[in-house]
Amino acid sequence: MESMMKKTSDVNHHMIKTNGIHIHVAEKQGQGPFVLLLHGFPETWFSWHHQIHHLASHGYHVVAPDLRGCGDSDSPPSPSSYTMFHIVADLIGLLDHFKQQQVFVVGHD
Repeated sequence: MESMMKKTSDVNHHMIKTNGIHIHVAEKQGQGPFVLLLHGFPETWFSWHHQIHHLASHGYHVVAPDLRGCGDSDSPPSPSSYTMFHIVADLIGLLDHFKQQQVFVVGHD
């Protein structure tokens, strides 16, 4: 898996190659447990920007991806590339990239 990183304010932004596409993630590291924030449709990582700062200030390691087809993540052209199986595989790839086996998942829609 590849990762390219840029930083805006105090949130790090990565492009991580997983499951055949590049996924954009916003990350703010704390020393505590890993939290994966999943946006709804049609949103991006930015819908979590307040929670990212709040959770990280309480020690959590926070990652908020742009799910496939959203924000700065790749958008495969085929509608069949947007099944739940594809999205789950993307997220498993992100967890592998960050070497996480235990994670708190928070999502909404």
